[in-house]
Amino acid sequence: MARYQQGDLAAATALVGHTSPRLRRFFAVQVASRAHADDLLQETWLRIHKVRHTYRPGEQVLPWFYAIARHVRVDHYRRTIRTAAREQRLQEISGVAARPRESGLLYDLDTLLAPLSDSQREVIEMLKVAGMSLEEVARATSTSVGSVKQKAHRAYAKLRRTMSAAFASDKGEDFRERQRD
Repeated sequence: MARYQQGDLAAATALVGHTSPRLRRFFAVQVASRAHADDLLQETWLRIHKVRHTYRPGEQVLPWFYAIARHVRVDHYRRTIRTAAREQRLQEISGVAARPRESGLLYDLDTLLAPLSDSQREVIEMLKVAGMSLEEVARATSTSVGSVKQKAHRAYAKLRRTMSAAFASDKGEDFRERQRD
């Protein structure tokens, strides 16, 4: 491991060849498929490579590897749980958005977001439908958090104006119908 820290490619290759079967077994016992175990093993080696400078020469290397592997496994589990929770919220939201209201004021989501620009629509869908945070949306759109906030604010204002106009026209039609009766 000390030679690997110094950039010795042969030492890195030997280390990977010697340790990978043990780490693969560690993951294979705990995940559902071999493909997931291989993915976690690869992620572990990427992390080991990234933090190899923190290894203290002279100490046992296997416990250090297993600690990193354990953190990779825990991160994977947390990521899976977050993804599953977001998928459930998205299914619930899409079910609610698809149901029309009795008053006819709630349109389908595409109709509701139609007046927005493409960038505003994208931000609103990521924030409200996908449930992403401002930081996640900023990373996904390669913009700043401030830019995401500004687009969301302008989109909300445009949606309020559009919905107020639709509400006013629906109320006017109800009033005119009552006047005819």
